[in-house]
Amino acid sequence: MSKYTLIICEKPSAAKKMAEALADKTAKKLTYMRRIPYYELTHNNNPIVIACAVGHLYTVAEKDKKGWKYPVFGMEWKASFEVSKGAAFTKPYLNLIKKLAKDAGDIVVACDFDVEGEVIGFNIIKYTCKRDDAQRMKFSTTTKEDLRKSFDERIKKLDLKQVEAGITRHELDWLFGINLSRALTLSLKTAIGGFKVLSSGRVQGPALKILSEKEKEIDAFVAEPYWELELIAKELNAWHKEGKFLDRKVVEEIHKRCENAKAIIDKITKKQFKQAPPFPFDLTALQIEVYRLFRISPKRTLEIAQSLYSNSYISYPRTSSNQYPESIEYKKLLQELSKQEKYKELAKDVLKFKTLKPNNGKKTDPAHPAIYVTGEIPKELDEQETKLYDLIAKRFMSTFAQAAVRETVKIEIDVNKETFIAKGTRTVEENWHKYYKPYVKLEEQEINVEEKQELTVENIKIHDKETQPPKRYTPASIIKELEKRNLGTKATRSEIIEHLFDRNYLRRGHSIEVTGLGMKAISVLDKYCPEILDSNLTKEFEEDMEKIREGKSTEEKTIKNAEKFLKKVLTQFKDNEVDIGKELSTSYKQTLKEENFVMKCPDCKGDLQIKYTPKFKSYFVACSSYPDCKKAFSLPRYFLARTSNKKCSECGFPEVTLIKKGKKPWAFCVNPECPKKEEYKKLMEAKKAEA
Repeated sequence: MSKYTLIICEKPSAAKKMAEALADKTAKKLTYMRRIPYYELTHNNNPIVIACAVGHLYTVAEKDKKGWKYPVFGMEWKASFEVSKGAAFTKPYLNLIKKLAKDAGDIVVACDFDVEGEVIGFNIIKYTCKRDDAQRMKFSTTTKEDLRKSFDERIKKLDLKQVEAGITRHELDWLFGINLSRALTLSLKTAIGGFKVLSSGRVQGPALKILSEKEKEIDAFVAEPYWELELIAKELNAWHKEGKFLDRKVVEEIHKRCENAKAIIDKITKKQFKQAPPFPFDLTALQIEVYRLFRISPKRTLEIAQSLYSNSYISYPRTSSNQYPESIEYKKLLQELSKQEKYKELAKDVLKFKTLKPNNGKKTDPAHPAIYVTGEIPKELDEQETKLYDLIAKRFMSTFAQAAVRETVKIEIDVNKETFIAKGTRTVEENWHKYYKPYVKLEEQEINVEEKQELTVENIKIHDKETQPPKRYTPASIIKELEKRNLGTKATRSEIIEHLFDRNYLRRGHSIEVTGLGMKAISVLDKYCPEILDSNLTKEFEEDMEKIREGKSTEEKTIKNAEKFLKKVLTQFKDNEVDIGKELSTSYKQTLKEENFVMKCPDCKGDLQIKYTPKFKSYFVACSSYPDCKKAFSLPRYFLARTSNKKCSECGFPEVTLIKKGKKPWAFCVNPECPKKEEYKKLMEAKKAEA
């Protein structure tokens, strides 16, 4: 093949899509080392070769490493496979690109068009291809039309300021992560003797502090009693206009006056208001809505959305924008959507609107618009993918509809000169609700009564209540809080929270509870180096990176400021290392015991706990009284095991959560005699037969 254009994609699936989109006829699939795919084709009769990375092929690493110590500031970018055994699979991808780059003419970076994609592409160009720059494709969907247009209108150079900002972010995160994690880990080692990794980071620390502050609010909360007075009638229920009473005697006096008295409707007030359609989805809004509706975690939502994007069903999900620009051609997208039977009537209705104008929000993203469906007809979606796609499709259509009209009614009831109030709200005109069903979750309450009407009173009831503590953050609401405080990025926030779970700082559940270890880690950091937890510090670094993007600052200046700050903080930490270790050790042991507890041992007084054997690289459940008690249950290999606090619906035994990267968490019953195990055996046998 004569001089060709080499296109570098971010993932194998993207390379396949790119080849299919650009080929004049059919792309020729080749393999390197019998398993790494790449493609040869012609586009407008010009030769093209397409290869791919598998995410980051390079990472920040310690320079001249000499054991576990801190502070450490010497760093360099190295091939990922040289740094981590877990990244060994990236080596042949890197070698293939190196080989193909030697004979290439132009090189085009076609990684995701965001900061991470820019960094991935730049590092490949610099370290693998040994070039200073490359051309760049910009696209928000992986449809054939958009990919062809993106290639034909490719940008001549990489955005080197964007690259510098991205490189700086990685280096900052590495500097904070390695130094703070080593400081915590080594301080614990001095206390317990063993080597147990603890971690913190530039964003992890402030994020954990936000969660711990909520925990402190809950612990400090003191419930106070109050009373409410309810009128229960055949026609409606109403509450005394005072709402909460703080004095029981006052409630009892009013209750006495109202008993056996007539209840007459004194006044009815109706008021209509418009309810605007929702904004288009940015990533955070999508994660929050998916969690509200389906209880799917923000991290998993991003994984599903990425899969839908890779298959050309939706636009790029890692966006901060909640705006649809006219350039995405609303009419054309709706016409394509109408070809799917499920959306046929709704899409055709939207196309009849006099104007197609979405209810855009105020958030923008210079790289990508809000998330939308491309019109490509999905094939073979699983249950969660189907839910996400349907939600995005209906959100897309609903943004073009008119505001819904709702009506509130306020009914004032006189009971012996005491006023009770009933309220209700109903939808008068559905409008956008029609396109967003069944995801519109609104209470509809219509009350049919007239002024001066006497009600049929059944009871007047005193309710004894008490004030409730603040609610904990959920996996979705903490993402929203981090965005509000400008901590992390749209792509990293859910990952940051996952790290806190993995380090046993948080306990999984619908609401996030901070463990004793998490509370102690924050307490220790707050005591000895509070600056680490200051979210304003993280904000300042975010502002520095924005200045780098704008050409008003540099990587070198930002990194020097970070090193200066860390030297000061880590000196304080080192001076107090022994005390810090002692404070952490008790909480660490207690949290570990709680996090690994499965159930009380049926054979003795011990605890059945999740344990790990390095020899077989697998988890199992065994009694804490071993070797006196040898009760144990095996778990499937190659999964990370975590307690779940849930019982098996079939046999009532505890379930543990088995986790594998890229897979849906598996609720696994520990009972070897559970009827579900037969289903599992059949599944495994079927998989072996297929293999």
